[in-house]
Amino acid sequence: MDTLTLNNDVAMPALGLGVFQTPPDETRAAVEAALRTGYRHVDTAAAYGNEREVGEAIHASGLARDDVFIETKIWISDYGYDETLHGFEKSAAKLGVEKVDLLILHQALPSAFDRTVEAYRALERLLDEGRVRAIGVSNFMVDHLTTLLEKSTVVPAVNQIEVHPYFQQRGVQAFGVEHGILTQAWSPIGGITFYRDGSHGSTLDDPVIGEIAGAHGKSAAQVMLRWHLQRGRSVIPKSTRPHRIAENIDVFDFVLSEDELAAVDGLDTGRRGGPEPTDITLERFGRPIPEA
Repeated sequence: MDTLTLNNDVAMPALGLGVFQTPPDETRAAVEAALRTGYRHVDTAAAYGNEREVGEAIHASGLARDDVFIETKIWISDYGYDETLHGFEKSAAKLGVEKVDLLILHQALPSAFDRTVEAYRALERLLDEGRVRAIGVSNFMVDHLTTLLEKSTVVPAVNQIEVHPYFQQRGVQAFGVEHGILTQAWSPIGGITFYRDGSHGSTLDDPVIGEIAGAHGKSAAQVMLRWHLQRGRSVIPKSTRPHRIAENIDVFDFVLSEDELAAVDGLDTGRRGGPEPTDITLERFGRPIPEA
């Protein structure tokens, strides 16, 4: 497994298992399958409602705690300094750990950005106390990052954003490169383009990607994951099917040429599949995160 070095020198496996929209009763089996296959990085979130099952699978694996990189997220309902500290306690208890490897803010909250900043200050405290190894953000655009950097002391290690061949957010990625913030791609094979809005078309059926896949004897999904990795991004593909979980990690034995990388780069439509970051409000998206 390749690793990426974060801006505070923490090593993170480049590819992990995502569990977004994975029902709790399927999460444990998916994580167990991933760990058996060789995954050593799991990305979850308080809002997913499956942190407990992620923790159970990791503990049942027999792997040493330090061998598995655990990433989770604070939901907007728990933003604010004290609220976020408590949000961490809830997540850590559900995961059954004392320390989280990467803790990030799940969304910017533009309508209450002061609360977002206070939440990030809480992450800085947790980092300083050694309760988390790295901190970051998710779905932050350039203006959110700019303001956050002006009001904080620790540069986020990661910005987890929607990135796939049909939506690449190059401006956000470039800002991250400039400031040492690693881009982590959610929906890295473009699943959101066909399960949320079918008008995008499916990246899995894209002829450009299909031709590259055929040339390498790989699947379209494997080509997309390899494209991300060679462009220096972290990826967290999700699946509950053991054969897909195994397929997604089998991407370290081939290399795309510069022409092939450029061909995938050229597929960007500029159309977002997920919600607009500016639309995130407590009124629309806030919901209580249960206690542990």
